[in-house]
Amino acid sequence: MPNVLIADSGSTKTEWCLLNGRNKKTLFTQGLSPYFLSEGEITSVIELELLPHLNLKKQSPEQIFFYGTGCSNPANIRMLTKAIGSVFPKVPVAVDHDLMGAARALCGHEKGIACILGTGSNSCFYNGKKIMKNNPGLGYVLGDEGGGSCLGKKVLQYFLYNTFDEDLMDRFNTKYNITSNEILDAVYKKPLPNRFLAGFTQFLAENRGHYMVENIIEDGFNDFFFNHIYKYRESWSLPINFVGSVAYVFKDVLKELCDSYELKLGKVLKNPMEGLIRFHQA
Repeated sequence: MPNVLIADSGSTKTEWCLLNGRNKKTLFTQGLSPYFLSEGEITSVIELELLPHLNLKKQSPEQIFFYGTGCSNPANIRMLTKAIGSVFPKVPVAVDHDLMGAARALCGHEKGIACILGTGSNSCFYNGKKIMKNNPGLGYVLGDEGGGSCLGKKVLQYFLYNTFDEDLMDRFNTKYNITSNEILDAVYKKPLPNRFLAGFTQFLAENRGHYMVENIIEDGFNDFFFNHIYKYRESWSLPINFVGSVAYVFKDVLKELCDSYELKLGKVLKNPMEGLIRFHQA
């Protein structure tokens, strides 16, 4: 098996794994979203954050598989292929959507519904080889139901509208000590607002059991089920698989919802890398 470099890139971070036979080396850089970074910025991140930790004289990749957010767009695929290729000249680079990465990690060569619940959200019906159906992911402004940016947005709405009860308001202020103006500046004026919003999902994880917190989580996931999973008739006969930090942290809620909707919950992974390693080793 040739040396293979696999990348799983979300909006927040990119996980890299260099496979050399059965040996593997895992590294992290910031997220390489073509919607937020230019070609030059992507090249710079790879050169500054990845290359110093690779011993290219001993373990130079012979193939690169990059799975990333925004990579269903042909223009973004070309841009990322060019950016990665400029750092690794003469190495074949295959760029694919992070949803394909999720499907391969979760389902391997089997049929299933593959869902992403991380900073953002997405879903598809995968037939074991290809993505056959995909309800579009609309990003943090129009979509991302059940994802961290959407859940975090709801947390901020509850705080800014003073909807939280006194207990949760005190907990929020103690944890973040942030003003409404600072929140609005971060959302509307500063870069990467989706990451900013998703960061407030931690507040939900730390305050489980409070009815307002449970309502936000369940409402967000219900929106995801209704707008995504319900759109696939295959969801009634195939396992529903999830990958992403949000799915992993709140997997008990996913289990309860699948049970109540009489759906079969499949795998719930924190990230897709281990599944992608198995896929490419096979």
